[in-house]
Amino acid sequence: MVEKIDNKIELMFKNYFKTALRNLWKTRGYSFLNIAGLAIGISCAALIFLWIEDELTYNHYFSNGQNIYKIKDRQTYDGTTFVFDATPGLLAQSMKAEIPGIKTTARTTWGERSLFSLGDKAIYEQGLYVDSGFFSIFHFEFIRGNAVHAFSQLHSLIITEAMANKFFGTTDVIGKALKVDNDKDFLINGVIKDLPENASFEKDHWFAPFKIYEDKNQWLQSWGNNGVIAYVETEPHANIAAINKRLDGYVETKTKDAIARMSIYSMNRWRLYDSFDKNGYEKQGRIKYVNLFSLIAWIILIIACINFMNLATARSEQRAREVGVRKVMGAGKRKLIAQFIGESIMTAFISAFVAVAIIYLALPAFNTLVEKHLSVELTNPLHIGALLSITILCGLIAGSYPAFYLSSFKPIAVLKGLKLKTGASAGLIRKALVVIQFTISVILIISTILIYQQIQHAKDRDLGYNKNDLVFMELQGKMLDNFDPIKNDLLETGLVENASLSSQDELQYGSNSGDFGWQGKDPNKQLLVSVDYVSPEFISTAGMHLINGRNFYPKAAVDSNNIIINETLAKAMNMKNVVGSIVTRGDGSKYTVVGVVKDFIYNNMYTAPAPLIIFCYPAYANFLSARFKPNTNLQTDVAKLETIIKKDNPGYPVEYKFVDEEFDQYFKAETLIGKLAGVFATLAIIISCLGLFGLAAYTAERRTKEIGIRKVLGASASGLAGLLSKDFVQLVSISCLIAFPVAWWMMHSWLKDFEYRVQISWWIFIAAGVLAILIALVTVSFQAIKAAMANPVKSLRTE
Repeated sequence: MVEKIDNKIELMFKNYFKTALRNLWKTRGYSFLNIAGLAIGISCAALIFLWIEDELTYNHYFSNGQNIYKIKDRQTYDGTTFVFDATPGLLAQSMKAEIPGIKTTARTTWGERSLFSLGDKAIYEQGLYVDSGFFSIFHFEFIRGNAVHAFSQLHSLIITEAMANKFFGTTDVIGKALKVDNDKDFLINGVIKDLPENASFEKDHWFAPFKIYEDKNQWLQSWGNNGVIAYVETEPHANIAAINKRLDGYVETKTKDAIARMSIYSMNRWRLYDSFDKNGYEKQGRIKYVNLFSLIAWIILIIACINFMNLATARSEQRAREVGVRKVMGAGKRKLIAQFIGESIMTAFISAFVAVAIIYLALPAFNTLVEKHLSVELTNPLHIGALLSITILCGLIAGSYPAFYLSSFKPIAVLKGLKLKTGASAGLIRKALVVIQFTISVILIISTILIYQQIQHAKDRDLGYNKNDLVFMELQGKMLDNFDPIKNDLLETGLVENASLSSQDELQYGSNSGDFGWQGKDPNKQLLVSVDYVSPEFISTAGMHLINGRNFYPKAAVDSNNIIINETLAKAMNMKNVVGSIVTRGDGSKYTVVGVVKDFIYNNMYTAPAPLIIFCYPAYANFLSARFKPNTNLQTDVAKLETIIKKDNPGYPVEYKFVDEEFDQYFKAETLIGKLAGVFATLAIIISCLGLFGLAAYTAERRTKEIGIRKVLGASASGLAGLLSKDFVQLVSISCLIAFPVAWWMMHSWLKDFEYRVQISWWIFIAAGVLAILIALVTVSFQAIKAAMANPVKSLRTE
């Protein structure tokens, strides 16, 4: 009995499968549109989900990540709270000894780029000076050596396998040495496995004892100086709230007048949430992009499913007799629903196979776009499970409405050939689905244009200096000591206008202080002021403009007690004649303001610049900048700069950066969003147009006889084409009217994050609407013109 039931079920599924294949082949044109739309939708969603997976699994490499924290420093100046990673050098060890729940602490530098030499091979590598506890907190995989003996000598190194292979061609390098900065030999005590790209410290290829850095920087012994990053590993069941409560006023117990409020910040939030508002509260960081692209992925899938629903219900009358016969033969509504959903799932699986091919073909270009190295692993249970889930879900969503719609036909009415009365409601739903598709497409078009406009708006703003023809490089070896001969040699080439030294590069200022004062300053209000230490040529080299006072004199020593401030600080000082005024520092030193420089933009390209003091003190410089004369060929002429610097600073390869290229990197996230939005807007339109093309073909097919009669009665081809296109153009126009306010609200919410933002213009909305209507018109006009040009004799032959 059981065997008979099994055979019956097997036979039923075979029949369903054969029927589905026959139906796909019979309507292969529409099947192609369905499969193509779903395949594009699934492949787009899969690529987006690969990117999202990479973001959400950031730092999963570290198995104890739930217990790893970074110390955050909150400081409030003039009502604004700033959140830093910089902490006092004494904090890490002190809190480990005094605060319960702390298992291990470690300090690190911010990232050092040092020269490593082996024989004739000399290469710059990025790395960190770290406390020995660093390897207890972060569980790196040691290929050679171990964490316990990592820093058994002062001048020792832990390097990555990539760095080991680069210098030695093998990872068997324990006991071998590399010369660092043409000075001391460092002994290699360990080799760690290369970290994945989605892990902190992935770009750091070496680690050396923090004691080396500490011995060179005595300021680390002061509680008032914040300059290192501190990491913490807590006990497994530590009370985090209690630790943060103790940390909040901890620095105050060590030094008077401290305003730094410390807390520990979970590793699980470093990548996606490490962003804070003016009150010091956490706000969305990269997670907003993850959420945005998750939404886009599902939207594209839904658009693809809408195509299936529209085409399935539109061609329902051709399957009406099949439904009627099956019902007469005893098929219940549930079986019919199961059959149609099964057909839909089968179509989805065919689409999934096509999508896999598209994914593999598109992945290299997608990786270039997002600057990652994502890969599809069909042997990975997560990837194959996700693909199967998406496929089945698409099949269920796409087939649900057609299944319930088709299974609801009355067999008597169908077999008698009566006209179905369900067409009005089905037609209304089809129209609604088309409106949804194009509403989403128009929103994506508007978003793409506005994102591009915002980026260009920020790029085109007056920076306060000339970023073109300007290069900078980190000081290495004797470049600081030999700056004068380097500068003179550069000027003698006739290609360089000027050269200068500075402690910060032109785009990024990381050094600041709140201990400055002046006459009339409110003693209860502190102002966070950025600082830069430069040579006298800095302002002219950068192309900045003095709006008051004078520049520094050519000899730096003459202006050692003089400063130049920016407009923002001058306004904050609120003096009638700020030039000549005295600015004091917390250590008692006094400086005279000799000039005011026009505000220039740094750090955040979307906000106004912070207050700034420029000291004429090149001894603290870290960078050399050189301005080439206009109309020089930088790509070739910069080679002469390399030759000169190598001559005056032998033994060190020359690495330089163009300021304008680095400037573009500040828009990396927004540029990526704009590019992805543009790509997915295009794909959403393509998917929508596939469905629209199918609906237009079906509409023309249904109205063949009507078109024939109209042509016989004298209707022109253009008039008939317009008649067939009118309904679709109206639907897209309705989509635009719905999309405009939604897009305005979305873009207005996004632009609120930028202090310097573009004005939203309505011409963008109109342009997007016109573009969508033109695309729709082109899509349906082919079918409309084809139907209008057909011979009416053929369509009326049976009448």
